[in-house]
Amino acid sequence: MIKKSKSYFTKVFIFIFAVSLLSNCGIYSFTGASLHSKDKTVNVDFFQNRATLVNSNLSQDFTEALKDKFISQTSLELVDNFADLTFSGEITDYRTSPVSITGGGANGSEKAEYSRLTVTVRVKYISINNEDFSFDKSFSRFADYTSDKLLTDVEDELVTQIIEDLTDDIFNKAVVNW
Repeated sequence: MIKKSKSYFTKVFIFIFAVSLLSNCGIYSFTGASLHSKDKTVNVDFFQNRATLVNSNLSQDFTEALKDKFISQTSLELVDNFADLTFSGEITDYRTSPVSITGGGANGSEKAEYSRLTVTVRVKYISINNEDFSFDKSFSRFADYTSDKLLTDVEDELVTQIIEDLTDDIFNKAVVNW
């Protein structure tokens, strides 16, 4: 029979205690997501584009990216109906604006050196098992581009980056609690 030392049993006890403590506090993942132990499902409704300027793919791309974020970063099951976590909302703004103005335009006029694409999304988040974390909030992100390029030439790349930033912000607010 192999003799086990007292420190071995102490280490095993501490490990078991730590695991049970973490499981009682909720589910923790290495992505930083902290979910209630009863959270098993997530629902992401389609985000309609209600902005004045409309990008035809934005609603679908944003909705799918938010779904993908929760599927890849948590153990939650995506469902189409009642869920422990529910996301709904709309795209409220999609616009470009000048950021940096310089001289050198035709006839000595000013021109934009850089322009900014901004996307704003209003998100209503409901957590059935942890109502204190539910929110109704707008998230806004932007990306800049040089004005010597047309928006249509850089739009897909900019929108991809903005969607990634927005879904990170929403994920962090909902389940990382920053």
